[in-house]
Amino acid sequence: MARCDEGYLCQVCREEVEEIFESSLYLMLVLGWIDPETLHTTPECHLRCNSALSQFIDDARFQPPVQHLGPGGRSELDPSFFAQRSALVTAGYQRLWEIFNLEDRPDLLDYPLPEVRARWGR
Repeated sequence: MARCDEGYLCQVCREEVEEIFESSLYLMLVLGWIDPETLHTTPECHLRCNSALSQFIDDARFQPPVQHLGPGGRSELDPSFFAQRSALVTAGYQRLWEIFNLEDRPDLLDYPLPEVRARWGR
């Protein structure tokens, strides 16, 4: 992952986001929460630096799990909503790993989950 020569820098810790499975930006793309056309203008952040999003990841590869304290944290959310959001965000995280493990990366428009691509008409 590289944006010009300096790569994608995390807006929180200022370190490079080296892999797609570390990227909150690409997770939001996979989930259909950002438009591919704005990817290059949207700030990047490590998943671990974005606890509001990463608290929903339930995958053995994402250890230790992240807790988001305060407003919007698990203890503040409806358990049903948290479960639904966890299922979605975890599926997105697993898609990032799927893309990472491919020998040939697909077209950017094919990164999102199937239901997102269907919604986009792709």
